[in-house]
Amino acid sequence: MSEKDELLKTLCTAVVEGDEVMAESAAKKTLEIGMSAYEALMQGGAAGMKIMSDKYDNREVYVPEIILSAAAMYKAFDILKPHIKVGEAKNPVKVVLGVVEGDIHDIGKNLVKCILMAAGCEVIDLGRDVPISELVEVSRKENAGVLAMSTLMTTTLWGMKDAIDGLEKGGIRDNTKVLIGGSAVSEEWMHSIGADGWGYDAVDGMNRVMEWYE
Repeated sequence: MSEKDELLKTLCTAVVEGDEVMAESAAKKTLEIGMSAYEALMQGGAAGMKIMSDKYDNREVYVPEIILSAAAMYKAFDILKPHIKVGEAKNPVKVVLGVVEGDIHDIGKNLVKCILMAAGCEVIDLGRDVPISELVEVSRKENAGVLAMSTLMTTTLWGMKDAIDGLEKGGIRDNTKVLIGGSAVSEEWMHSIGADGWGYDAVDGMNRVMEWYE
């Protein structure tokens, strides 16, 4: 196994085990060998969080374990975040961002925030477990160009459809693009609920936003 693969495996393991010291050390080493910060986040840390999210959905682990894993992920995230390189938006847009109500997984959302801000977007981060009414109201109040929502759990998927319905009832759907993401969503789900786009990872989500506002 190459040094790169070994570090990615270590970073993934650190997140799964909730080991902050290991996560911090592995993240620093990925930079030392010249690895892409984004690759380290996605194939190392985010891969670990995906494992834990699946375990959570299957009731193999519970909130305390998720919190420990998230803390380890944040250690790596803080180190790697300044080194993520992305292009700048030609026409910066205001994005309202949040994890839908009922879901506490926010690592992916935080990575999307980082990349969108680096690309020049103004991001209003509402956090995790956000009530649908708040997603809609803030989008209206802020005249947001994009409402970006994520979830890793199938049990909260319909919240995305409820938010889109709320935008339509509020008369702002035509002016607000809807981007969805997270391991529970797909292109098929995007079409079924009438969203405008979906991102299979953080950079892909950013690319959708950039395409809309170039």
